[in-house]
Amino acid sequence: MSINYANNGAQAPSLLDSLIESLKCLPGVGPKSAQRMAFHLLQRDRDGAKNLADALNKAVKEIGHCGNCRIFTEHEFCFICTDRSRLSSQICIVESPTDVFTIERSTDYKGLYFVLMGRLSPLDGIGPKELGLEALEKRLSKLEVKELILATNSTVEGEVTAHVISELAKKYNISTTRIAQGMPVGGELEYVDQNTIAQAFSSRRNY
Repeated sequence: MSINYANNGAQAPSLLDSLIESLKCLPGVGPKSAQRMAFHLLQRDRDGAKNLADALNKAVKEIGHCGNCRIFTEHEFCFICTDRSRLSSQICIVESPTDVFTIERSTDYKGLYFVLMGRLSPLDGIGPKELGLEALEKRLSKLEVKELILATNSTVEGEVTAHVISELAKKYNISTTRIAQGMPVGGELEYVDQNTIAQAFSSRRNY
């Protein structure tokens, strides 16, 4: 638990408390870790702290989503979608931008992507609209796509999402494959080692 440096509990939090609380928004960072980070930045690396603040501020203001695949980029279209050497006949469906970089690092895939920014979860209010399936369908209707690679996570929600997208692909007579061998049931792509992902990708099956 972080120390409250304000003199009176009724007063506004001190700047240090506010910094510690802000750092807790990072995944896996609790009160103690946030406090250590804050102390490190203030005590040993104030220049680093300034650079971090500037980079975060600029990123939040300028980074949006690619107009095609929805990955994070400060441009209208990302570096993958503007690469003319990529195969427009293949689109890999993933849940998050992290998954794109995982696949790029682990495989020799040369097609395009579509990032769902989540998975179907009615209880959480996440439906087809939230996942951008209308935008995906527009791409399928305009491009000469021959294969959709379903690389959603091997969770219940991920499998349901893959099934819905495969049904969408059938409307346009597009073949769908699913990454398979090596992916643990209930596993998430982000946390699987590179060799396993490469094997799962190369051993994908018809879906």
